[in-house]
Amino acid sequence: MCLVLFSWRAHPEHVLVVAANRDEFHHRPSCAAAFWNDSPDVLAGRDLTALGTWLGVSRSGRFAAITNYRNPAERMATAPSRGHLVADFLSASKSPHDYFSGIAPHAGQYNGFSMLAADFDSIAFFSNRQGAIAEIEPGVHGLSNHLLDTPWPKVIEGKARLEVLLQGKFDPQAYLELLGDTEPAHEAILPDTGVGIEFERRFSSIRIVAGDYGTRCSSVLRIGLDGKADFWERSYDREGNPGGTVHFSFAIPGVQKTKS
Repeated sequence: MCLVLFSWRAHPEHVLVVAANRDEFHHRPSCAAAFWNDSPDVLAGRDLTALGTWLGVSRSGRFAAITNYRNPAERMATAPSRGHLVADFLSASKSPHDYFSGIAPHAGQYNGFSMLAADFDSIAFFSNRQGAIAEIEPGVHGLSNHLLDTPWPKVIEGKARLEVLLQGKFDPQAYLELLGDTEPAHEAILPDTGVGIEFERRFSSIRIVAGDYGTRCSSVLRIGLDGKADFWERSYDREGNPGGTVHFSFAIPGVQKTKS
């Protein structure tokens, strides 16, 4: 049950701040975040089964992330990989709204997903389980395995903690600590997503440690109004132990410092 917390144009220095966890089966092979050899402007982790990604950023300041829309009863075994939607947007030049307009007519061929896409000027949301393309207003938002800002416990808690962090000096370690919280939510406030109460409880924490399935990595992204981008990714093993942390920093071409 992935989580993407983000602030869009809600800070005097940052266009976009993202704190996100990728949850996946540990046996599914993937690579840590890096610039891709076959698409050198894309910085992202990579799923080695389908060669897509769950979250990434480009040198031109484009950002995208995707989460599964949790409904086990609707899963199609032969559906194409949703990770290609993120990779395709990062390599494209269309605005977020135009990109979503292009994929919407055939979005039903994919298993359920919710996706965020941004360039330096706008950010949009689209889910093939809702249908409408939404332009996102400035503010703090959260996405798990449903729709944007669905008030699941981890989304509510994560947004509140992100708002607190935004009030202080930017410290990537503090954002990684937020993403590292393994405390489950109280049973009385758990959603019902069709996986049973025990899995709902296991999946309710911001970071999941649940045997074969859990949080594989945490990502923190900051894109400043001055065009500087910083990206951190911390990996985790099956037991929930932190592995390596990578950091990338680059300037977005053509961006001059502006006021928010």
